Amino acid sequence: MSSVPTINAAERERLLSTYPDVFHRSFMQRWGLLLISAAVFVYLAFCFAFFNVIPTFVNGNWDRAAIYVQDWYSWRAQPRLRFQNDQVVPQWTSRRQYPEGADISWLKPNADGSRYTVTFGSDGNRMEVTPSRVDVYIGGKLYPVTITHDRASLPSDAPAQMEQDDNKVIVYYGFAGQAEIRTSQVYVQRRFLGWANFFFDTQSPFWGRNLLEVVGLMFSGERFDPNQSNASLALDNFLNNASWQHGDILSKLMQTLVMAFVGTLFGTLVAFPLAFIAARNITRSRAANWATKRLFDFLRSIDMLIWALFFTRAFGPGPLPGIAAIFFTDTGALGKVYAEALENIDDKQREGVRSVGAAPVAVQRYGVIPQVLPVFISQSLYFWESNTRSATVIGAVGAGGIGLKLLESMKTNSDWDKVAYMVLLILLVVFAFDNLSNALRSRVMGKKGH
Repeated sequence: MSSVPTINAAERERLLSTYPDVFHRSFMQRWGLLLISAAVFVYLAFCFAFFNVIPTFVNGNWDRAAIYVQDWYSWRAQPRLRFQNDQVVPQWTSRRQYPEGADISWLKPNADGSRYTVTFGSDGNRMEVTPSRVDVYIGGKLYPVTITHDRASLPSDAPAQMEQDDNKVIVYYGFAGQAEIRTSQVYVQRRFLGWANFFFDTQSPFWGRNLLEVVGLMFSGERFDPNQSNASLALDNFLNNASWQHGDILSKLMQTLVMAFVGTLFGTLVAFPLAFIAARNITRSRAANWATKRLFDFLRSIDMLIWALFFTRAFGPGPLPGIAAIFFTDTGALGKVYAEALENIDDKQREGVRSVGAAPVAVQRYGVIPQVLPVFISQSLYFWESNTRSATVIGAVGAGGIGLKLLESMKTNSDWDKVAYMVLLILLVVFAFDNLSNALRSRVMGKKGH
């Protein structure tokens, strides 16, 4: 059995006197981590209570949120079946998904137009709509809803999927859709997976055709328009799709990219010479150092979004306010980063160039710039990548680009599929620029293998 090693009193006193910080720790060294953890916990608890986080989550409109999420990856056909002169007359929303007179499989009239059958899926879920009565079938079972001049009445044995809402009846069919039965109409929402008419709208001769048919018509079919080829017509119909507005969205996306690039470029060009004035080891004037650094602080302390609002008021909506906002913010941020890089250079290289009698400009050119140029380029590339995302946000306040288009679609509260389309485009662009920026930075920093 091994014995535990011990030290004598003299050795113990020597260690205590030699390393007092190890054996006699302060109160904060012993309990600091625990106190900080407790303070953070109390602070978070206060924030939860102050901002009503838990009640907000509990009372949130999660049903509405679920509908919005569904609208991202599906589409809704929304006819209104109006009651006019004992007839059922369908009327469509402005974003019409079917051409005039189209044969719609889930919406069928009878011979005289007095009854319409609306089918919700293949489980016996449907509705037989007439001006005086709507026969609702859920799982194949009939639940008649009677309609008078002032009320649509729920049947006594109605299931949970049906509810009375004042003088109207709402019927829920899950993902397949829902219907509101009112005194003068039935408002139908029929949902399908995918994005309706994404490539061609209902006015295009290519509408309703599958991919193979479209490709065949583009390269070997008879011309729809004698003045242009089918391939050119297909491209024109795609870009000018009235529902999706691909041409306008892609144009706004290019505006966003131009805003990010030009704003970052101008910020880099202005911050570069100002950083040499701000660096204390380059410019031996405390007043010039202080004034330039305070300029950088002012420019970067005002958020890019605030600059965008300011310039939008000054120049009006468009890409120019976005470029100016990025330029001002990046000049301050890049100037600070550049100045700090200059203040941390190795003076031996500069002294070596100066020792051979080089002029001051040559000293900076050959003794300083080679040391900091990779850092400068790397930082500018990073800001360019970041500004690609920021340009979308500032565009939403009127600075142009796809951000403004995104906000317009969100305001309609019915174009969430178009919102998803633009978000996807932004993600793809950010992903591509992120990889391009990383590759360029790696080559600039001499890491070609990464």
